[in-house]
Amino acid sequence: MNTVSTLDREELRKLTKDQLIDIIFELSEKLDAQATRIDALERAAARSASPFSKGKGKGAKKKPGRKKGKGPFCNRVEPKAMPSDQVETTKVPLESGKCPECGENLDVKVEVASTIDAPAMPPRVIERFEVETGECPSCGAKVRGRHPDLPADQFGACAHRVGVNVLARAFAMHYYSGMTLRKTAEAIGIITGIGITQGALTQQAKKLCGKDGCFGKAYLGLRREIRREPVVNTDDTGWRTGGLPSYLMGFFTPSVAVYQVRDRHRHQEVQEMLGEDFDAILGTDRGTSYEAKAFDLLEQQKCLSHLLKNLSDVEKTKRGRARCFTRDLKKTLRAALGLWREYSSGKIDMIEYRRRGGKIELKLSCQLRNRVLSDKDNQRMLDGIGMQHDRGRILLFLRHPEVEPTNNRAERGLRPAVIARKVSQCSRNKTGAGIFEVMKSITATLALRGQNIAAGLADLMTGGSMPAKVPSR
Repeated sequence: MNTVSTLDREELRKLTKDQLIDIIFELSEKLDAQATRIDALERAAARSASPFSKGKGKGAKKKPGRKKGKGPFCNRVEPKAMPSDQVETTKVPLESGKCPECGENLDVKVEVASTIDAPAMPPRVIERFEVETGECPSCGAKVRGRHPDLPADQFGACAHRVGVNVLARAFAMHYYSGMTLRKTAEAIGIITGIGITQGALTQQAKKLCGKDGCFGKAYLGLRREIRREPVVNTDDTGWRTGGLPSYLMGFFTPSVAVYQVRDRHRHQEVQEMLGEDFDAILGTDRGTSYEAKAFDLLEQQKCLSHLLKNLSDVEKTKRGRARCFTRDLKKTLRAALGLWREYSSGKIDMIEYRRRGGKIELKLSCQLRNRVLSDKDNQRMLDGIGMQHDRGRILLFLRHPEVEPTNNRAERGLRPAVIARKVSQCSRNKTGAGIFEVMKSITATLALRGQNIAAGLADLMTGGSMPAKVPSR
């Protein structure tokens, strides 16, 4: 029967009594649903701020405390002293070497407790330069005295600057920890007693991140370095540059993180970062950018977590035998994931890994064999996942155990930028976007290599280089 909206008066007159009753019930249900929706929208509009709960109710809130499977719980370890630290050790003896209850001699052991703190307000270091200047009375030429610690352009309005340590801490707070510039300048004043403005931080970042700046050169080095990596995971997220939509792309390995902001996310932008001759392994999601012909010969590992989620979404909408295809496929993919985790944790050797992996590959090939399914959604999943399996992009990690079966590394790498996006409104212009990609890449790479972010930035500003990669285990 046609829908109510497509019937005219003449057609309605021709309907039977039962058909008219069905139409009345249909319209009544639609009106009730619309009334409920309108009521919810009116209540939401009346709120002064967005609610913390997204309408799921109190029952959906997570219980506080550590959850199972979230990693081992351990006590805080003793802080490791750095060469510049001042360590004082105080012995705390027992009041008596005998038991207060029975008088027996005690078995004495020593346990360590510690308190780590910083000075209430560290002394500021002010280095003054009394620069002699001269002017020729004949030709009017001007000459200034020179000093290795005094930049040639430090005079006039910019004669008084802050040092590299203060700048490095500020950049670490803003670009790595995600603090706003206003809060960063405020925090620097509280911690060091040195006043600095947002404009000064922005101007210094722009200068340092340019092509001739120390950060800009380090960033170009990271871009060259990522092209030589054997396995690279990549992902992207939405960004805004000058109020217009753009994309923040990230490329990650265990010791390198490189970001770039571009107006579009196509295979050309991926090749811009990796180079057209990149022949290593690329870990990705199911984005269309990675399906271009330019990547036909490139080995890829599609994220199994994304595939499992897609299969679960389809399975929720099915009943009966229509659920068997997605359910069995998920079981096989989870078995492959479990096998990789066993090998990574050292529970099985390579021989066992290859043997069981071969069985899983045969089973998946059988499940994804080319055929016609009665359910169109299951057919769509069969065609899409089957095509990727035929190209060796589903279980590549069973042949290359060094490849992670999920794209979790890239997801984690983009997460801090996503959080910063909520408080920064992204980049005001292309210059700001360029500064962000440089600073984010350097600070994230320093963190991956186990370096102190502020100390690493200060070292770069004083002529140092990026620390060496951490050897893979």
